[in-house]
Amino acid sequence: MAVALRCSRHLPALLYRSSFAVTRALPRAPAGCPALLLGACGHCAHPMLLTRQLATKKAKGKGQSQARVNISAALVEDIINLEETKEDMQAVVEALKEDFSRNLSVRTSPGALDHIIVMTKDGKFPLNQLGQILQKSPQLIIVNMTDFPESTAAATQAIRESGMNLNPEVDGTIIRVPVPKVTREHRENLAKLAKQSTNKSKEALRKVRSKSINQIKKFKSQVSEDTIWMLEKQIQQMTDSTTAEMDKLLAAKTKELLG
Repeated sequence: MAVALRCSRHLPALLYRSSFAVTRALPRAPAGCPALLLGACGHCAHPMLLTRQLATKKAKGKGQSQARVNISAALVEDIINLEETKEDMQAVVEALKEDFSRNLSVRTSPGALDHIIVMTKDGKFPLNQLGQILQKSPQLIIVNMTDFPESTAAATQAIRESGMNLNPEVDGTIIRVPVPKVTREHRENLAKLAKQSTNKSKEALRKVRSKSINQIKKFKSQVSEDTIWMLEKQIQQMTDSTTAEMDKLLAAKTKELLG
């Protein structure tokens, strides 16, 4: 019994030395080694393990966020161009901003009509390439279609269907566009159009995401499962960030429109 007690006193120290030896025996990748992403170290003979940084139960709780993935674009350029994906997503945001600025204003101006697309027998053209747009008075915009009289009817229809709550009137080759009064109903209609435009932009964003994910999946047989997972995670993070940016734009535009 005494011998057993004496041996047990040395047990913690032995266990500590044993665990320290095991820890020191594990191979380490050199700083900046691609093994941290691709699952194997090219600078040593030992395979390196890649682990997913999954959220703990505490991190998944209310107010907590999961660890973000941040992959160096240079390490995965043979799989996907992350910078190009980011640019494609940002292009969707810029298109939404332009739509808000050009088509969704409480006060209708001549410039708002410039880029209304008119379907003609010769193809699609912006209204300002077919007619001369002038502000006759604060309550009236004139579109002179003298240069392309055959497109007057098509231009009138395009203005009416532009979603800008405009009701044009035709007098020969002159299109008169009364500027609508700024009523509460008009403001609410513009806010609805802003939301519809944002939803369309989100659809375009999802297409960019799907295209990128499909590109990554082509390399499933060539790289590790964790590499695929991390790339998909990063693209989803980019998508979420862009969606949040569009939501902020919509909130600001809605506040502006409703006054």
